[in-house]
Amino acid sequence: MKLITIDFETYYDREFSLSKITTEEYVRSLQFETIGVSVKVNSGTPQWFSGDLAETTAWLKQFDWENSAALAHNAMFDGAILNWIYGIRPRFWFDTLCMGRAVHGTEVGGSLKVLAERYGLGEKGTEVVAALGKRRASFHPDDLARYGGYCINDVELTYALFYKLLDGFPKKELHLIDLTLRMFTEPVLELDEALLYKHKEDIRERKAKLFASIGGTAEEAKDMLMSNPKFAEMLKSFGVDAPTKISPTTGRSTYAFAKSDEGFKALLEHPDLRVQTLVAARLGVKSTLEETRTQQFLGIVSRGAMPVPLKYYAAHTGRWGGSDKINLQNLPSRGVDGNTLKLSIKAPEGHTIIDADSAQIEARVLAWLAGHTTLVQSFTDREDVYKKMASAIYGKPENDITKDERFVGKVTILGAGYGMGGVKFQAALKSFGAEVELEEAKRIISVYRSANDPIVQLWREAQNVLIYLCNKENATLGKAGVLTIVPEETAIRLPSGLLMRYTDLKHEQGENGLAFSYKARYGRNFIYGGKIIENVCQGIARCVIGEQMLRVSKKYKVVLTVHDAIACVVPDAQVPEARAYIEDCMRWIPTWAEGLPVNCESGFGKSYGEC
Repeated sequence: MKLITIDFETYYDREFSLSKITTEEYVRSLQFETIGVSVKVNSGTPQWFSGDLAETTAWLKQFDWENSAALAHNAMFDGAILNWIYGIRPRFWFDTLCMGRAVHGTEVGGSLKVLAERYGLGEKGTEVVAALGKRRASFHPDDLARYGGYCINDVELTYALFYKLLDGFPKKELHLIDLTLRMFTEPVLELDEALLYKHKEDIRERKAKLFASIGGTAEEAKDMLMSNPKFAEMLKSFGVDAPTKISPTTGRSTYAFAKSDEGFKALLEHPDLRVQTLVAARLGVKSTLEETRTQQFLGIVSRGAMPVPLKYYAAHTGRWGGSDKINLQNLPSRGVDGNTLKLSIKAPEGHTIIDADSAQIEARVLAWLAGHTTLVQSFTDREDVYKKMASAIYGKPENDITKDERFVGKVTILGAGYGMGGVKFQAALKSFGAEVELEEAKRIISVYRSANDPIVQLWREAQNVLIYLCNKENATLGKAGVLTIVPEETAIRLPSGLLMRYTDLKHEQGENGLAFSYKARYGRNFIYGGKIIENVCQGIARCVIGEQMLRVSKKYKVVLTVHDAIACVVPDAQVPEARAYIEDCMRWIPTWAEGLPVNCESGFGKSYGEC
């Protein structure tokens, strides 16, 4: 199979650029224009071409794309252009941007410039700066030639970088990169325009009613929004505790209502639109997240099928993340608005969406990794582990456990496995509408730990691993053969073969013993034994889901993955057999995960929200 390295240079100006609009909107815009393109076949000399649409199409189609792998740095962009503008789909996609994130971690720069310098491959040019606002026809021949040289240099850097990153890069991960890119570059999902317009009007109407309910004059309404105590009371009326922080001035707890307070900004994504609206108003944001997404969806409707923008290896744990300013990883499914946006995402005519979720996978991985044989067996036997936990908490037979008590057992199993204390557990229960006194929350945590000693021991083992990593010493963690400690990299190797890094890991003596932190893009992140276990369990779960997704993709079009779920589009007539096949794939385990008691649940519908 040939390797074709490609790079497009396109028109941009101060407003029409990827820093202002999404990749989807940019490439599909009537303003879009290719200035030129460079192509390198295998190790040959790169070629540069600049022409109009018909000329460039003819020039590109001389290459054997159907039997070749394409390579780019940020292939989501170049792949969209190649398919949407020129109707070309390579046999396979490689992307050095994705590979760089996986190899070096998500906290470092992944630009071609940064990575080329890191590997000593050469310097990226600056000619693109002079191209600002210039259409192809406005380039002087000498300027266009220099721009071509710049593009050729990018292709050469990308090609060289690829072989640096390819050394030891897991083959399965390359296939996952290709699969992720095709969700965007080869879109099939559609959007319900009428439903989105109605949703947009409903949001505006509810916002107006909400502000009207505040009452009084405009000044009085403003006072309600800007007064910390009054604003906190409004949030509380919607079941939300106001976020707090320690004041650097007084050293006391105060409301965290500043634009820079992460806990407050997180409420912009609250599932309840009323909460979004109040927080947006307080921050001076014109539109809520729900409004913005709805408008973005409506924009896509007018341009074509819905590309699914996912960032490969977006998280420290290797999980996928939202991209292109549309985070499909956290579409609301509850609250006042329910799952309207999900309902607006539809299968194409004659097809159905099947969404399969790996049930309780983190809790299952945790029990398995800790060697908690009793809990693993309960999962294997498909027992109701939530009811069993509730039975231990309330000291009565499983048959006598109420629905509310079982819910507490569920939150305990899913939330207490990473070292959560009583205060956080109380808050976790409250976020789901279940309120208990702090002493009761602490008692439940104590019961969980007593009943799950192997998991507690795993936290302690992970805490020791932090010490070993700081000292660049070897260590072990969890079930043999699953994780590898790599002290020279201060990292943990996941089953995928990729590293989960804790760059510049340090420790200092604190009031409660050693406190550990590692370097992040914006400062330092604190880390402890329970958090390490959360990281590795999520990382392992992602490895399992990734391999399962590749198996699913052999027969059906994978269109989206959200956390531990996989969504596919299948022909209507094949729904029963497709669902059985997908569930079978989701219950399959890799050889390295022998004994892991995975299971899945699935649903299907004409829209994503029906699944």
